[in-house]
Amino acid sequence: QVQLVESGGGLVQAGASLRLSCTASIRTFGSYAMGWFRQAPGKEREFVAGIARSSVTTFYSDSVKGRFTISRDNANNTVYLQMNSLKVEDTAVYYCAADRLVRTTIFWNYWGQGTQVTVSS
Repeated sequence: QVQLVESGGGLVQAGASLRLSCTASIRTFGSYAMGWFRQAPGKEREFVAGIARSSVTTFYSDSVKGRFTISRDNANNTVYLQMNSLKVEDTAVYYCAADRLVRTTIFWNYWGQGTQVTVSS
């Protein structure tokens, strides 16, 4: 059974930074691609960032490119999302996901419960 637990969300002002963490209970963490998605009230869940198993290849949505950075620590079964220059429109519940490959659709096998990020103006 794969479990993903996100942490690090909170309430910040526009322009601030936050780092989200997702710890996975996966025996072979290094064999999984990891991703971050978000869902704002009344909107569909959307892809934010993804990182391949190798850690070399990363993917970002256009809305966060240049502001957010995804990284992983395979030794500690953790993936991070460093979020800088936060905007009000980044407000959402952020979800961690795991699967064999990175995909920008929501069809990932495993999901965390989410962590709330609220950015005030």
